[in-house]
Amino acid sequence: MHNIVMIWGKLKFYCENVVKFVLPAFRSLVAKKLIEDNGFTQVSAAEKLGITQAAISQYLYSKRGVKKIKEIEGIPQVQKFVDKYIESLVDEKSPSIDDMPMFCELCHYLQKTGFGNFTSEKNIKG
Repeated sequence: MHNIVMIWGKLKFYCENVVKFVLPAFRSLVAKKLIEDNGFTQVSAAEKLGITQAAISQYLYSKRGVKKIKEIEGIPQVQKFVDKYIESLVDEKSPSIDDMPMFCELCHYLQKTGFGNFTSEKNIKG
């Protein structure tokens, strides 16, 4: 069962909105922890995450991922996902396709808890 929301007159899957709003905030939390707690440089964190050093800089200085970061950083389960993802990044030489289900699991968790009032229009369950 997928949750579909109506935004600006367009139907969107819940996961589309998570990718648009939550993924940048999630990456921001991961980038900050890689650098502050694990001794990564911006360049090495960027390589691990498969993004640019400029994106890392924007995450660190709250120019990217800010729309939902305050909301998700206060959710203990999100912090568990962040820590679990960082552990997999630190232990492996590069990000793995196996990490994708971890983010999907986070998306499902957020959906179950009702997180993400992405619109003021009504949600359509299908």
